[in-house]
Order: sequence, then C-alpha cells, then structure tokens
Amino acid sequence: MPLFPISPDQLERSPDVELEFLRSSGPGGQNVNKVSTAVRLRFTVHSTPLLPEDVRRRLILRAGRRMTDEGELIIEARRHRTQERNRSDALFRLAELIAESWRPPRPRRPTKPTLAARQRRLDRKKRRGTVKQTRKTVHEEKG
Repeated sequence: MPLFPISPDQLERSPDVELEFLRSSGPGGQNVNKVSTAVRLRFTVHSTPLLPEDVRRRLILRAGRRMTDEGELIIEARRHRTQERNRSDALFRLAELIAESWRPPRPRRPTKPTLAARQRRLDRKKRRGTVKQTRKTVHEEKG
C-alpha cells in the first residue's frame, strides 16, 4: 500500500468526511434491489483542518467536476458488490487524490525551438508560398 500524507483510516475518522450508502446498479441479482452497497463520500474541502492551503487549492483543481459549489468533493464507489469494499475504495481514492495534491507541481522550464526546427518551419512556409503563387491566374497584357 502506498504511503499517504493522510491515510484512509484518518479520513474515515474525520468529521469532514460523510459517507452515504445507496443502492447500486449492475450485477448482483435480487440483492442489488434490496441492499445499499454503493457509497457516496462527501469531503468538505474548504473547512477541513487536515489540509494546508496550497494542498487545498491543488485538490480543488485536481477534483474538477467532482467539486460542488458548496466546496464538497464527492466520490462515488460502486465497483464492488459489498458495502465494506466500496467504502474502503472511496476512502482509498480520496487519500490518493490528496496524496497527488500534496506534491507540488514541477515548474515548467521554457524551451526554445532548435535552429534546425526554425529552419524547417521557414522552408515549409516558403514552399507553401510558392504553391499559392503558382495557383494565381496569369493576366495577359493586351497590346
């Protein structure tokens, strides 16, 4: 198991994590219609004391559409047939997301095109220009 800055166990005990159980779709026969095995995890990102501010910002960016307007991150887990496995899957995915957000992004080093690349670009432009030049209609002079 990878090392997490905040483990799935810590997240499960946190008051900022709320687990909701709902009926799942998919295989499982009659059991699917009776047992709530799917898990919807809600994590209050904006008010949690677990995350430093820079990690919080990166987590919100990384979460994308899973963030609500109220500042909650929602993860739904319904891969497995048991509630317990879906619960641990949701907590694991949240811990993974936080771990990814914990690492600051590498700074981008601006690069310049090589001399050969610049030359190829100019050659392509010149060739294109000559193609267009040859397509022009030639006007004959009267006289």
